[in-house]
Amino acid sequence: MRPQYDSWLRSSHHNVAVCVDCHLPHGFLGKYVAKAENGYHHSKGFTFQDFHEPVMVKAKNAAILQENCLRCHADLTHELVSGAAAPGDSLQCVHCHASAGHGEVVGLGGMREKN
Repeated sequence: MRPQYDSWLRSSHHNVAVCVDCHLPHGFLGKYVAKAENGYHHSKGFTFQDFHEPVMVKAKNAAILQENCLRCHADLTHELVSGAAAPGDSLQCVHCHASAGHGEVVGLGGMREKN
């Protein structure tokens, strides 16, 4: 995760958010359930080297990320998602902001350096 960490250090988020602020639920129980599930999948994937290349977020974790984007940026996003009745009714924040936290996605979940 070194490239992702280095990218985060250069991002606008590094002064206001750490990894868990975006990638985990904020409730006590949800946070630890997600940590357990993700820990299992990461351990299995890296042990057996059977993870998708490039590393991709699962639907459940994408929903957590979306919820956290909207929670932190509610003042900016309210009008964009206010008419959405279900998660699929609106664009995901990462549709336009895919490189916001980690730069461009390339093999092994790394990022491309910009020249």
